[in-house]
Amino acid sequence: MKKIVTLLSFALLLNASTLSADSITLNEAIDILKTQNLEIKAATLEVSSARAEADTVSGMNWGKLDFEQNVARSNDAGNVFGFKLTSREASFNDFGFDEFLGQMGGLPSNSAELLATQPDNLNYPDDRNFFQSKLKYEIPLFTGFAISSYSEIMDSMTKMKTLDKEQIINEKVYQLRKSFYDMALLKASIKNLNTILKNINVLQDMTQSMIDVGYAKKVDLLEVKAKKGNVKRLLVQMNSNKKLLYHYLSFLLNQKVNKITTTSSDVPMPNYSDEFILKNNLDIQKATTGLEIRESMLNVSEASYYPTVGAFGEIATADDTFLSDAADHKSYTVGARLTWNIFNGGIDSSKIEKSKLDRLKTESQVQLAKKGIALKVAKIRTEISSADEEIESLENELALADEIYDNYEGRYREKLSSMSDVIIKQSEQIEKILALQVAKNKRNQKIFALEKLANGEYK
Repeated sequence: MKKIVTLLSFALLLNASTLSADSITLNEAIDILKTQNLEIKAATLEVSSARAEADTVSGMNWGKLDFEQNVARSNDAGNVFGFKLTSREASFNDFGFDEFLGQMGGLPSNSAELLATQPDNLNYPDDRNFFQSKLKYEIPLFTGFAISSYSEIMDSMTKMKTLDKEQIINEKVYQLRKSFYDMALLKASIKNLNTILKNINVLQDMTQSMIDVGYAKKVDLLEVKAKKGNVKRLLVQMNSNKKLLYHYLSFLLNQKVNKITTTSSDVPMPNYSDEFILKNNLDIQKATTGLEIRESMLNVSEASYYPTVGAFGEIATADDTFLSDAADHKSYTVGARLTWNIFNGGIDSSKIEKSKLDRLKTESQVQLAKKGIALKVAKIRTEISSADEEIESLENELALADEIYDNYEGRYREKLSSMSDVIIKQSEQIEKILALQVAKNKRNQKIFALEKLANGEYK
């Protein structure tokens, strides 16, 4: 019996765990869980983050528009001439034509000396300010399907994060439902033990009366009191488990829970076909999404075989003061650029080959996930069937133990059996009660596991 008590306590403590004084139902608790549980909140933020990254990649299709404002001051000959040329204010004098024209009278005799003259205006210009305002737009026209493939990858990553969130919700709802049904089992066990405690109290009073008239011994009363103490100890353990369950429920719902409404302690068997479970299983969906990512990554690798084409356009204005004569000094540039890698030592082909191998590996993982889930489903169905038979047998054994106890209690009254016999039969009765609760707990757990594999609706 000690082993059975330990098993029951362990099974309940695995889920051990108070909104206001109002009692909450399971459906109300599930609604609260989905909005208040901290792990689910964190998973929701992960999904939002993935969506933001997907939007970032998608935005690359629209190109980019940049505004650039340059402000400079220089007396460097190249810079000053460039500044003037950019602002459309360059003149012949900037080339030193004043010095050239001053020597034109002696051109035939000293042409070599004239050509060797270094113009001061060009080599030693005055300091000049430079203000340039530029607006430039660049857009990719064709990237070998790289951007679209990256977008597909990010969409698949968002889907993966969504599936992760669903899996967390699935797990937390599983834990919540199991806690509710564990509470129902605890209440049923406590009710049965309280009934036994009442019977012991009746037996104690009867034994005391029989001692008073000389039909029983004091040792009989001691045996009754010892059994009473044993039942009280079991009740203390179960009430402690109830408190732990409430603590755990408070943790799951991220708020204090004082009272819950439980119904039957028996979970109804879900009507899920194997095909339904394999279609809705989150692990299989995640494996399939991983395969989609591998397909898109292969497309990214193959993009290196294509050329990339981009277009750009810009408008600008420049002067030695900010936006001075902007209309007269404006300029524009439009163009396109094609880039095509012809040879890079076979690196691209190696990357493509690796992507193909990764895709084949992921395909195998998808098939393995399907076969693994199918095996789990078959195992759980077998275990549920076995638990049903065990529960039916224990219920019959408990009914028999109740009848035997009542019979021995009556025989004790007639001095046809000893108190030790009565206590033994009562111990067997308690043992069957606890064993039945353990069996029901095991069956419930397997049904919850089946529902979790199916990602079923929790109603």
